Amino acid sequence: MSEATIAKKAELVDFVAQKFADASGIVVADSRGLTVGQDTELRKQLREAGVEFKVIKNSILRRAAEKAGYADLTDQFVGPSAIAFSNEDAIAPAKILSDFAKTADALEVKAGVIEGKVSSKEEIAAIASLPSREGLLSMLLSVLQAPVRNVAYAVKAVADKAEEAA
Repeated sequence: MSEATIAKKAELVDFVAQKFADASGIVVADSRGLTVGQDTELRKQLREAGVEFKVIKNSILRRAAEKAGYADLTDQFVGPSAIAFSNEDAIAPAKILSDFAKTADALEVKAGVIEGKVSSKEEIAAIASLPSREGLLSMLLSVLQAPVRNVAYAVKAVADKAEEAA
């Protein structure tokens, strides 16, 4: 191999390692067998969520993962590997790929990294089944509002009863 080729590969490893380091959510999947239409639809959904989806050689992924401190992830880079990176929403890649895998049997989620922790495909599926951040916040808000709402209803009932008596 020429020195120029080695330098290009080393540069690519550094670039991908930086992607690993910057990402809050990473999912590794096997996407072979997807039709062109399915692949296009998957990439569209990922792009709309701000998720970067790439197919990169396993040797580059292994070296980049080790360099970024995710050595536990390297055994997942066997066979065709596509990788989704999200810098904003840690669960977006897991949610989109897991949901898409329900309709497209050819797509298989292998593993991932959520907020710096290497996760198995079972953990990725569990995380993907959770409601979105906004959904969780609205649930929390309704739980926090319930006691105040109940007190207001009780006060109104007492006021109504007093008004009827008067």
